[in-house]
Amino acid sequence: MTLIGDRVYIRFLEIEDAEALLDMQVRNRELFQKYSPIFADDFYTLESKRQSITDSIKQREEDKKYNFGIFLKESDILIGSISLNQIYRGPLERGMIGYQLDGLYNGKGLMTEAVSLTVAFAFHELHLHRIDAGVMPSNTGSMRVLEKAGFQKEGIERRGVKINGQWEDHQIFAILSEHD
Repeated sequence: MTLIGDRVYIRFLEIEDAEALLDMQVRNRELFQKYSPIFADDFYTLESKRQSITDSIKQREEDKKYNFGIFLKESDILIGSISLNQIYRGPLERGMIGYQLDGLYNGKGLMTEAVSLTVAFAFHELHLHRIDAGVMPSNTGSMRVLEKAGFQKEGIERRGVKINGQWEDHQIFAILSEHD
């Protein structure tokens, strides 16, 4: 499945994307680790990326997680990834969004576009009711992305995620479907 925006498109990651994904994550390792849990060195291997993509395909088939690559429309270059995780059905009908963007493309509105495409997929294809996101309060760029995509602040999750060996607060955002 491919969802097309003005400047980017998103599509499910496939095994063929493993090298480009690894390259993007290695080049941005320092940036990503400011806001994400520390990954072991074996996370940064081609085999690890292939296994991660294989696992994500299985999780998608089980309606548990949906991983997309973010690609520039003009060049088909992989510039990031975005996912819907922790899909819950029944009385919850919700998921959590997470994303990363190559630092070369920060501040250009590309992630806002990718988030909006992912939200549309979540609400129109998966029929979710709610999408949550958590952002470290120091990550003002990510908070702006979510607000521009229609998410609203809901509160602070105190010391909810261990990042770089320290429990960090996260600002919780959410967006609700208008099609319930």
